[in-house]
Amino acid sequence: MSVQARAQPIESQPKAMATANPLLILISAPSGGGKTTLCQRLLAARPGMTRAVTCTTRAPREGERDGVDYYFLNAESFLKRVQAGNFLEHATVYGNSYGTLKAEVLGRLRQGQDVLLTVDVQGAATIQEKAKEDQELRWALISVFLTPPSLTILEERLRKRGTDTRAAIQKRLGVARQEIGQWKHFDYLLLSGSIDEDLRRMLAIVEAEKMRSTRGQPPEF
Repeated sequence: MSVQARAQPIESQPKAMATANPLLILISAPSGGGKTTLCQRLLAARPGMTRAVTCTTRAPREGERDGVDYYFLNAESFLKRVQAGNFLEHATVYGNSYGTLKAEVLGRLRQGQDVLLTVDVQGAATIQEKAKEDQELRWALISVFLTPPSLTILEERLRKRGTDTRAAIQKRLGVARQEIGQWKHFDYLLLSGSIDEDLRRMLAIVEAEKMRSTRGQPPEF
């Protein structure tokens, strides 16, 4: 059964530390590419960074909280937001809909928070197109594609997880091959190595983007 709930105002949620030149950091990766671990480590390492809470029509799982893990909406409420153009991107996966609210992202950016988004390559393309028409999003957006250096290594990671059948792994690899082909449409390509190395490189990307002359405040002289 769908759960209907109103998305909580940004102001009512715990605030992260304000940061200069807030960024919208969009990370995509094939299944097994390591994005979940990287995002967890990145959020822990950057107090001024927060995860954008997405909407979904699926029912909450045990321990999940509305407005923290997801905004839980019923199908009718979700569709109304789609029709109103409220989403930066949205998709239906295995019968459930997911979407990222534009107001959620902009509200956090305006509070001085770096915003982290993890979406698939189709969602990334949609957000990139919308950013071309919105100066505030265009100013903040950086996109990163994370992937192991080869399909062989990706297959090894998927097997080590032990959560998929051989047939399911082959299906994931087929999808991954198509997704990896989109790497050139991202600002950065991060070839995944160790967990620590991935985090070090991602932190370097964030710091470099904050020091761009187009984002920084000019020196006084």
